[in-house]
Amino acid sequence: MTDVLLLGGTGWLSSRIAEHWLDAGARVTCAARGGRDAPAGARLVVADRDGADPYAALADREWDEIVDVSSSARHVASAVAALGLATRHWTYISSVSVYADDDRPGADESAAPAEPAEGDDDDYARQKSGAEAAVRHGMGRRAVIIRPGLIAGPGDPSDRFGYWVSRFALAAAGPVLVPRAADALVQVIDVDDLAAFAVALGRERWTGAVNAVGDPHPFASVIADAREAAGHTGTVVTAPDAWLTAHEVAHWAGPRSLPLWLPADMPGFMSRSNAAFRILGGRLRPLRTTLERTLADERVRGLDRPRRAGLTRADELALLRELP
Repeated sequence: MTDVLLLGGTGWLSSRIAEHWLDAGARVTCAARGGRDAPAGARLVVADRDGADPYAALADREWDEIVDVSSSARHVASAVAALGLATRHWTYISSVSVYADDDRPGADESAAPAEPAEGDDDDYARQKSGAEAAVRHGMGRRAVIIRPGLIAGPGDPSDRFGYWVSRFALAAAGPVLVPRAADALVQVIDVDDLAAFAVALGRERWTGAVNAVGDPHPFASVIADAREAAGHTGTVVTAPDAWLTAHEVAHWAGPRSLPLWLPADMPGFMSRSNAAFRILGGRLRPLRTTLERTLADERVRGLDRPRRAGLTRADELALLRELP
């Protein structure tokens, strides 16, 4: 039986990867701080990666596969140092945010990463780059680095992708504000497609780096699909990018934002090449399916709940009243 260790395993993506490994018949251990349960069938080992010796209970055995999703270069480096010699294969979940530039559409895995982080600075790209460097240095040809783009689907804690289908459902027959975003693209991967891909590469002990991203879709078509999936019958009101910026509406994510909307100077961010992903057997379910899965989850969680990303309905209606 394959012995798999998830460094994490109780968060959104890592728990999905653990579940897919369990479905594949593996014996799965999750090492996490505690406070949340590991997936049914997995063993939970409480370990604080900021503690003095977080891997003491894990270093007395060999592992067929270790999966790490951390965004801390320091955490990843210490895990590799403590456990690297005792594992046959390491999967590190990085991000397409690791790349230094977002100005070239269709760029593949050969694009240069950001400078690795030094210390605990909060630059996400540099932390991921430093973590990748630690994995490459410590594991050599026993590791795969998977670089997902925007991850979508049920349970998404970021609230980004789910905003649109949720907002159209909440608005019902009312108006919805969208950015003009004339040439913008949206590139997502369903969380379960990503988890299945991570397991497949782990089972084959594939090595190297690969973007795990969906096909690019025009922003306007994603909005149209989200509206149709939600059954929205109201008006879609487009606002110029400059007007939204002047009214302190943020790009991409976070409070008072319009999620997935990007500045015009980032044409490469949502158009990375997924050719290697396809060649390696990566599968993508239809975007409409992910939208429907997401909407079902959003209804359970509450369409009008406080969100980590997007406009509140009150703020949206206030902006619509101000729009010329």
